[in-house]
Amino acid sequence: MQEKKSGLSEFKNEGTGDKIFDICVWVIVVVAVCVTLYPFLYVASISVSDGMAVAKGEVMFLPKGWDLEAYHMVTRYQQIWVSYGNTFLYTIVGTAFNIVFTCLAAYPLSRKQFFLRKKMNFLLAFTMYFSGGLIPTYMVVTGLGFYNSRWAMIIPTLLSAYNVMICRSAMEAIPEDLFENATLEGANDFYILYKIAVPLIKPTLAVLTLYYAVARYNDFFNAMLYLGKSELQPLQMFLRRILIISSSEIVQASGTTAAAAAAQSTLKIRYVCIVLSTVPILCICPFIQKYLVKGTMLGAVKE
Repeated sequence: MQEKKSGLSEFKNEGTGDKIFDICVWVIVVVAVCVTLYPFLYVASISVSDGMAVAKGEVMFLPKGWDLEAYHMVTRYQQIWVSYGNTFLYTIVGTAFNIVFTCLAAYPLSRKQFFLRKKMNFLLAFTMYFSGGLIPTYMVVTGLGFYNSRWAMIIPTLLSAYNVMICRSAMEAIPEDLFENATLEGANDFYILYKIAVPLIKPTLAVLTLYYAVARYNDFFNAMLYLGKSELQPLQMFLRRILIISSSEIVQASGTTAAAAAAQSTLKIRYVCIVLSTVPILCICPFIQKYLVKGTMLGAVKE
């Protein structure tokens, strides 16, 4: 009887400990969500609040008043739509190139028959820790004639060594018998890659597409180095110019009167630009959430 009572007491203690642990986890999650969401809510609130309330610093959580004049001013500025078009172009075309060349690089590195497999894998890993540096890279890109060219946003970031390793590991997990049978049937490597390897690693390619697309969408450093023409610059460069330099050019280009321009807060115009730049990502996130979960599980231990 004493043993049973001690067992019940231990079970109750364990149950209480689990509940306390769950409560702690939920508290941490709620705090993390609040800390994450508050900046987005703050920026959105300022963007739609009254200009005088923003100038006085009265907006802390929810909007004060309702004024969309800053949105009208920003959307009437032609450069933002040019930057939007450039960003979509660089993201779509650049991501397509990334996936194609990542598969082309990962396939031979996954085949045991490739005689340079070990050496190339070593060189691939070497580039993750050591690079030629910014100045040699700039000299190579400009020497190839990519300065003030759209190719400057695509070619220099054509491959990611980390993503190639992920794709290579996914291809290595494919049974070798499939490749051998296809080879016996007379299929060449390009046919095997397109018809066998790529369809079997679609979940991995979906995650890599997401990684590449987000990196392309947020890329501004290459544009800052290689794109001097404003008509070629992406949205992130436009946002950087507004956040760091000034927002007066938007006010002037909108054609508003001096009194109306004075009523608008510079901070508000900046936050409107931030909201407009994040709208595409917010619209896409619900559709790619499952791939984000898969991405966090890449490389995890499988039973």
